[in-house]
Amino acid sequence: MTLAPPLNVLIVEDEVLLAAELGYLVEEVGYHDVGHAMTSREAAELAQALHPDLALIDVHLGDGPTGVEVARLIAEDCGGVALFMTANVKRLPDDFAGACGVIGKPYSEHAVKTALTYLGYCLRHGEAPGRPPIGLNLAPAWAERWGLADLAKAG
Repeated sequence: MTLAPPLNVLIVEDEVLLAAELGYLVEEVGYHDVGHAMTSREAAELAQALHPDLALIDVHLGDGPTGVEVARLIAEDCGGVALFMTANVKRLPDDFAGACGVIGKPYSEHAVKTALTYLGYCLRHGEAPGRPPIGLNLAPAWAERWGLADLAKAG
C-alpha cells in the first residue's frame, strides 16, 4: 500500500505569530508548510509558483480585505483549494469565492488539526468521511461535491 504524499499548504495570514502557529499545526498533522504570505500580492506570487494543495487564508491581509480575491485566484488559476481562517466570516460571498469552507476565529489548535485531517481525507478521496468536525463550515458546493448533499442544501 502506497501512502499519499503529504499536502502542501500555503498560509496567507498577516499576523506573523498566528501564521507561525498555523505552520506548526500544519506540520503536526503531517503536511508541508510551503510558505507564508502577508499580502494578496505575496499570496498570488507564492500560489502561482508553488501550486499548493491547500491554502489557509485570512480575509483581512496586510493590504486590506483582499483574502477573497486570493481564494478565487487559488481556486481558478492555481489548482489548489482554499480554506478561509477568519474572524470576518460575514465578509465571505455566498459562493465562498471557490473556497471549500471556513473556520471562524478564534479557533483552537484541536479544531484546526481536526479540520486539516478531515480536509486531507476529502481532497485525497473525493468524498467526506462523514460530517465535518466542529468549527469547520463547508461551502455548499464543496459539501455537495464530497457527498454531503444535506449540508449543501442547508448552506
